[in-house]
Amino acid sequence: MGLADVHAHLTDPRLVADQAGVLRRARDAGVTTIVVNGLNPDDNAAVRALAAREPQVRPAFGLYPVDAVLPEMRALGVDYPREGEVARAEDAIAWVRDNASDAIAIGEIGLDGHWVPESLWPRQEEVFRAMLALALEADKPVIVHTRRRERRCLEILVEMNVTRVDWHCFGGKVSLARSIAERGHLMSIPANARRSESFTRMLQTLPREQILLETDCPYLSPDRTRPSEPADVAGTAAYAAELWGVGLDEVTSRIEENFARLFGVTS
Repeated sequence: MGLADVHAHLTDPRLVADQAGVLRRARDAGVTTIVVNGLNPDDNAAVRALAAREPQVRPAFGLYPVDAVLPEMRALGVDYPREGEVARAEDAIAWVRDNASDAIAIGEIGLDGHWVPESLWPRQEEVFRAMLALALEADKPVIVHTRRRERRCLEILVEMNVTRVDWHCFGGKVSLARSIAERGHLMSIPANARRSESFTRMLQTLPREQILLETDCPYLSPDRTRPSEPADVAGTAAYAAELWGVGLDEVTSRIEENFARLFGVTS
């Protein structure tokens, strides 16, 4: 039992060369579980391979909201910083369906209005709905990425009666985050919380039973001079203890219980 990073990208090129060191530092910091999220079929396969050899890693298989419509974006000439071939959404969905039983969750999936032009939002929603239906069929929780489309994402989740949800790195208004948490969804707070007013407010005001911790590594580092890594959730737990006025053991216990409730396993 221990802390968990529920949203990590250890297959990212900035971390893959030192995966062993990253995992060792996480264990030393008391992080016993790392949920590594896949972005597309190739990344999902890499996540699966990592989890097969590292018991500390729990795989989540998904389709990043931009990847969901990236072929269509390229056809429109929309510039997006991704090299190489991209998979069709149908192929990505089929891969996740074939491998869902091996995953702790379906993620990351969602809606992104930052990179994706509005003309492709209906197609993006279609793919999101397909992934949610897959998660319901497989009885898996979902890990949601949404950017500038938070309210629409919530509408779809409510419409489809998807209740086992972690909203990763929520970028909407804190008042909306509170409304979402009141529905029973969880919010995972990233490692840059000390320098983020919104994440600090979420730690202060969201129901504690609806909070998880994440890094989104190598992004959202508590230290701008280096990439984040799973060990950094220990610092966020210490910050939560300060804000809540409790001991670190109480925070750890609370996060463990929240993790077990969402994912159906202990951390």
